[in-house]
Amino acid sequence: MNLVVDFGNTRIKAAVFKNNELISDFIFDSVAEAIKMLDGINGIEHCMVASVTDQHEQLLPALQARFDTKLFTADTQVPLKNLYKSALTLGSDRLALVVGGFFLYPGKNVLTIDAGTCIKYNFVNAHNEYLGGAISPGIPMRLKAMHHFTKRLPLVPLDFSYDQLVGKNSADSLLSGALIGAASEVDGMITRYDSMYSDLQVIVTGGDGPYLCKQLKNRFFASRNLLLQGLNTILNFTIEK
Repeated sequence: MNLVVDFGNTRIKAAVFKNNELISDFIFDSVAEAIKMLDGINGIEHCMVASVTDQHEQLLPALQARFDTKLFTADTQVPLKNLYKSALTLGSDRLALVVGGFFLYPGKNVLTIDAGTCIKYNFVNAHNEYLGGAISPGIPMRLKAMHHFTKRLPLVPLDFSYDQLVGKNSADSLLSGALIGAASEVDGMITRYDSMYSDLQVIVTGGDGPYLCKQLKNRFFASRNLLLQGLNTILNFTIEK
């Protein structure tokens, strides 16, 4: 069995796979919680760690002591052709996501949208080539930025239940701009990709994905564990190599 661990900007996520089947998944708020997880799992042979922070350095020795553990880097081989011009600066999360999309839809035009700290758009064409995409502020970041970069706008708590287009006070106007604005952005991006690439498959994932999925007018597939599935696919690929 495989263990994959992803250190994101906000949380640590992990999953256990048997071949390509997800057996269990975990979410942690700290490295200490992740270390405790190791005591409760058995039968792991291989492990892969991906990180966009330095936190993984606290957990990596414990993993390496127990399993055949690989750190996912820009040099790790993946089952896609990476045509990103600055491949060495490409976040491991973005590449793992597109491999997850490739696992679900090989040989298809696939747009993956990760709604987390940032909203990340990543595109793989029907030739299984990763071309790149776009990055924009996530929903909580939008609210924080509007407060931080102005003198009078308040810091409004995120409220996913807010659904009014016309905000009738400052707090509601900020929520409308951040929430409905983000959903409109994502819908617009999907429409643009769809006009350029035939038979486009769209996958939405990430912590704020459930909110966006309720708002989107375009067709899509929701996948909660796409990044972890991508890491497992990469791990199996490296093992076979």
